[in-house]
Amino acid sequence: MSEPLHSDPFEPERYELTEPSARSFDLGRRGFLQLLGGGIGIALVAPRLPAADGSSDAAVPEDIAAFLHIAEDGKVSVFTGKVEVGQDARTSLAQAVAEELCLPTDAITMVMGDTARVPYDRGTFGSQSTPRMAPQLRRAAVAARELLLDRAAERLGVARDRLALRTGSVVEIGGEQRVSFGDLSAGKELTQRIETTAELTPPDAWRVLGTSPARLGARDLVTGAHRFAYDVVREGMLHGRVLRPEALGARLRTLDDGRAKRMPGVRVVRDDDFVGVVAPTAHAANAALAGLQAEWDVEGAPSDSSLWDDLRGSAREGGRGGRSEGDPERALADAVHRLTATYHVAYIAHAPLEPRAAVAEWSDGALTVWTGTQRPFGVRDELVRAFRLAPEQVRVIVPDTGSGYGGKHTGDAALEAAALARAVGRPVTVRWTREEEFRWAYFRPAGVIDVEAGVDADGRLSGWTFDNFNSGGSALEPPYAIADQRCRFLRSDSPLRQGSYRALAATANAFARESHLDDLAEAAGLDPLEFRRRNLAEPRLRAVLDAAAERAGYGEALGEGKGRGIACATDKGGYVATVADVRLVDGVVTVDRLVTAFDCGAVVHPDNLRNQIEGASIQALGGALFESIGFEQGRVRNPRFSAYRVPRFADVPELVTVLVDRRDEPSAGAGESPSIAVAPAIRNAIAAAGGPRWRALPMA
Repeated sequence: MSEPLHSDPFEPERYELTEPSARSFDLGRRGFLQLLGGGIGIALVAPRLPAADGSSDAAVPEDIAAFLHIAEDGKVSVFTGKVEVGQDARTSLAQAVAEELCLPTDAITMVMGDTARVPYDRGTFGSQSTPRMAPQLRRAAVAARELLLDRAAERLGVARDRLALRTGSVVEIGGEQRVSFGDLSAGKELTQRIETTAELTPPDAWRVLGTSPARLGARDLVTGAHRFAYDVVREGMLHGRVLRPEALGARLRTLDDGRAKRMPGVRVVRDDDFVGVVAPTAHAANAALAGLQAEWDVEGAPSDSSLWDDLRGSAREGGRGGRSEGDPERALADAVHRLTATYHVAYIAHAPLEPRAAVAEWSDGALTVWTGTQRPFGVRDELVRAFRLAPEQVRVIVPDTGSGYGGKHTGDAALEAAALARAVGRPVTVRWTREEEFRWAYFRPAGVIDVEAGVDADGRLSGWTFDNFNSGGSALEPPYAIADQRCRFLRSDSPLRQGSYRALAATANAFARESHLDDLAEAAGLDPLEFRRRNLAEPRLRAVLDAAAERAGYGEALGEGKGRGIACATDKGGYVATVADVRLVDGVVTVDRLVTAFDCGAVVHPDNLRNQIEGASIQALGGALFESIGFEQGRVRNPRFSAYRVPRFADVPELVTVLVDRRDEPSAGAGESPSIAVAPAIRNAIAAAGGPRWRALPMA
């Protein structure tokens, strides 16, 4: 049994990162500056990057690689282990460097997610690209800026304080002398280490950050020239398919592969329960897979009919996160109004636009894999373990990836392609089908949440208990002032494979908490907005709550059958409030408008931030109203879009976004937190329209 891939003590619901490696099969990088040539290279000064909570990162880079390089022709290349999964990190990270080097964004070439060329990175998840990688790249750019100024002062014979950077050159302030970045780089191969004390340009002096430059590579995206993992082709490449079990946990009993082996150009590869076929074309590979006759042993396969009892019954202490303060039982007993309820959250699928895909190629015992993943170094480590290789023998290259939402942290397709390629001695591509994506990828965790809360005579929360079974500990603790409270996350034995999903368990916890808040306000005879304002302790959260309410016209009268609901939450340094307007006609819910106010500190790219908020809101509609994985006897019942409902164009309401730009606060990530108040806001609006007070996701 291999060791777990990763253990994250701060976000325990990243279950997929603590799974053992999927398989083990029995079947020297060149120096960095040699790859780049001469010029100025900027390298990391310390092996550990600061984590979001202030501690050091658990992962240590295996070598000191450059973050930034200025070539002898003046071209600026930036290297990061972050990947592009549709969130346009390429542009926002380029902005970080362009700001400090006084360049336009399109003058920066971003090299992303290639383990042979970029520094180690844990992965693109947790909304950490902006708060962690952007400052690191800015420090690299500042180091380069200072070095350029030093060299220019020497070259031009001008005092350093009379020099400034201007669009690829260092110029004399008030004079005519100028020297280009390329001239300063030529013939001087040097690596400068980043000084962590380097001063970054303050927000009030930003010229590139805080603006909305055009997306890098936009023309290729809209013309179809852009290439994803599905599009990678290598000389002599074959197509592979993998035989999947009949049900979860099934073991292969017998295999008749005679028919497949008789097909022209087909190879059948087997390693214990792993069986795959390789053929010259995708069509031939599909035919060969259909030609395999397998019998499986299936024992104890799970069904969703007993899911909630299973999660509660297998729960155990030890889940990280939570809080215990005061005496919540006494406070609840003394409460004027007391409410107890249980909330349920279904498994849902990531449903990425691009299913998993990989191309693997072996050469002289070394392995190169092109695959869509959010964790290139994590996938490299999986391949290292599975094939018993040294890290320098494995290179993972991540083309831009057609979305992930937390679902592409593991290297399933990469492992399969590498195993097949090694067996046949040719490059092999493995492209998952949509049905494989639904059946065999991991899901957002299901959960059961018990909430009990009390309100005193002044309309203040006086006692609170909150127990999350299995879903996770993200945003578990309430942002409200409650002296006596207990919040717990309890781990359960999940019948399905589960793991990270956009915003993790913050969605489930916010749904239960904000739904319960509305019901408490109803019991206490208080307006839901006023009830929240009365109990909020966090001023930034109160500010977005007020901003959303004002923009939405909260308090204005609505027509019959209409309702308006509000919810707020905070996670990963972001503060969000959403107001939903709904119509309820014959039990059918239509969401007419979502107003979202969001504070993620200083705004780096306003247009892209709006895109992230709108995309998160639309995706959250699915989990709120439609999406749910059903399973019976270990088989997913709805493994295709015809049976698994995601939001459609007709479902998208009017989207109104309020950006609360806090230049006095560091920038936080925005890929996840904007989604977490959508479901409770819709739920509360349904109740306000005279509908049920739902306590389960999805609600309809």
